[in-house]
Amino acid sequence: MTDSNLLIAALLGVVEGLTEFLPVSSTGHLIVAGSLLGYTGERAKLFEIVIQAGAILAVCWEFRAKLFAVATGVFSERAAQRFVLNLVVAFLPAAVLGLAFAKAIKAQLFAPVPVAAAFIVGAFVILWVEYRQRRNPGVVRIDSIDELRWTDALKIGLAQALALIPGTSRSGATIIGGMLFGLSRQAATEFSFFLAIPTLFAATGYELVKNRALLGSGDLSMIGVGFVVSFVSAFLVVRWLLRYVAHHDFVPFVWYRIAFGVFILATAYSGMVNWE
Repeated sequence: MTDSNLLIAALLGVVEGLTEFLPVSSTGHLIVAGSLLGYTGERAKLFEIVIQAGAILAVCWEFRAKLFAVATGVFSERAAQRFVLNLVVAFLPAAVLGLAFAKAIKAQLFAPVPVAAAFIVGAFVILWVEYRQRRNPGVVRIDSIDELRWTDALKIGLAQALALIPGTSRSGATIIGGMLFGLSRQAATEFSFFLAIPTLFAATGYELVKNRALLGSGDLSMIGVGFVVSFVSAFLVVRWLLRYVAHHDFVPFVWYRIAFGVFILATAYSGMVNWE
């Protein structure tokens, strides 16, 4: 394992941690960053999925009090049981569709240009939902995740399934989907954090078991570095985002997504960058 490989792992860990919980698509950024760094192929895709676990541990640590309360009350408290049920219901659509279509999606859409297109389309969806909620504040009927019904969770889960398309953004799909279905920005963001725990841990475990033959002993150092850096950077982003959504909307991320997508498409079709 060379120092350059560890540097690549650290850089991708930063990208993962900084983008996993923002509505900008961590997978899209990792695909583009991996292409720029020359780190592509099946092993790279596996690495990018595995280091998500570091970002998820950051969420677990930030919400450890809530998770502990749910774990200790799941067999006796109605609120804890409903919380777990909502997570399970919201998790299922992406899990089922992911198992059915993951191979085709990886083969056809894990490339910078399709990611760029998804960035731009997703930006306009975010802009529309923000405009809708600003113009009609009455559409917000849920201010706390404890008020969620299982039908609300199912709708958010269906929105999350759209994030199987790289560049869509899992957090963006769940947050904006939640807002579209009546959640406040804060409630949608918080539920997106919790939904990430089973979703990304399941994805990481599935990919490790399925593709373990791709990994050699030399890859453990890269994974370790990427994991740790992802955890630290994600922890900082989670803390920041919780404060941000209390007073701001997601419109700045719209312009970022459009600029990012246009840049990728322009450099690809002009021949400035040979995106692989």
